[in-house]
Amino acid sequence: MQLLDKYFSEFTDKQREQLEAIEPLYREWNSRINVISRKDIEQFYLHHVLHSLTIATQFSFSAGSQVLDLGCGGGFPGLPLAIFFPETEFLLVDSIRKKLTVVESIAESIGVNNITVRHSRIEEIRDRKVDVVVSRAVAPLGDLWKWSKPVLRKKRPIGENEPNGLICLKGGDLTLEIQQSNCKPYIWEVDKLFPETYFAQKFMLYQPI
Repeated sequence: MQLLDKYFSEFTDKQREQLEAIEPLYREWNSRINVISRKDIEQFYLHHVLHSLTIATQFSFSAGSQVLDLGCGGGFPGLPLAIFFPETEFLLVDSIRKKLTVVESIAESIGVNNITVRHSRIEEIRDRKVDVVVSRAVAPLGDLWKWSKPVLRKKRPIGENEPNGLICLKGGDLTLEIQQSNCKPYIWEVDKLFPETYFAQKFMLYQPI
């Protein structure tokens, strides 16, 4: 939590309790199901929680907005964002059921009630429209955008930082990937937002609908 406090000062008591509680819960689950690599679990708040909250440094989700986490894995970035934005609805989608079982259990244990999960591929979702899709290191930008567009509703953003499109966290040299995607995303260098060595060559991309 000291790491999170370094960059965020607005946590409520409830949010602080929830954020402090998730690490031991993930460690417990990780002893049974390999949800997070051993290297990453030792740097849990840096590699997973703070990285997920990169999105919260530039965007705010209003009450009632709907956000879909595409390929959420063990719950990132969706779970930390759901804690940070408790009045926003989050749908966490993944094709691996056991990972969703972990997410559901942890969310229930810490009292996060603005998350639902769906065992599905995003291409199969036809009954749901959302305002924002978020994703972390799942697939090339072109694929993420192709999968996201059918579930995104176009709306007039409520506030200056209210997103309507795809936000993804990615790493490495993205020059060719962006070129091949035919997208023109806004790009942030994560180590400029959080000056930590781990975030070198990590980026946040935003492609509006």
